[in-house]
Amino acid sequence: MAEERRFRSASGVPIALRRRQHSASCRELAVRGPRLQLRSLSAATSAVWLAAYGLFAVSENSMVLSAAIFITLIGLIIYLHFVKIDQESLLVIGSLGIQVTSSYASGKESTTFIEMGQVKDVVINEAIHMQKVIYYLCILLRDPEDPQGVSEVVPLFQSSKPRLDCLIEVYKSCQEILEQRKTAPQSS
Repeated sequence: MAEERRFRSASGVPIALRRRQHSASCRELAVRGPRLQLRSLSAATSAVWLAAYGLFAVSENSMVLSAAIFITLIGLIIYLHFVKIDQESLLVIGSLGIQVTSSYASGKESTTFIEMGQVKDVVINEAIHMQKVIYYLCILLRDPEDPQGVSEVVPLFQSSKPRLDCLIEVYKSCQEILEQRKTAPQSS
């Protein structure tokens, strides 16, 4: 069962939250940002190449054009492969752990897995950025030496930066599974 809802990011960009429940203790939550716009990519490339052509017309050096083409293509490859994230997903499996995946525009995926035994809680935190308060979802990891302490904070959805209304949806889904896990050992 999958449902998709539309939200906005902290910067006002439209994003989509897709929730898929695989079982009672397994949910996948994916935040998808806007795709790369061919229009803006073409405009930026054209601007660089027109500037290079202007320099070529003044200097009559063909290396200017070659360098502009080379730099534009390398920059585009770096942007698509290391910067532009199309989708960030969170797979919460109550008995195993939490898998965080980032899918880049080039097709590359980056995945991190956190064992459920390390997870202390999932919380919505707030931060002040520039002149406004932004909210973000994060996983609190247990401190192995102090069971009540937190050893690390793992922020989620750093690229898409969903607003609070979207984060609350993800938070509730995560908390339902975490609560099932907390009550399961007591009932058996």
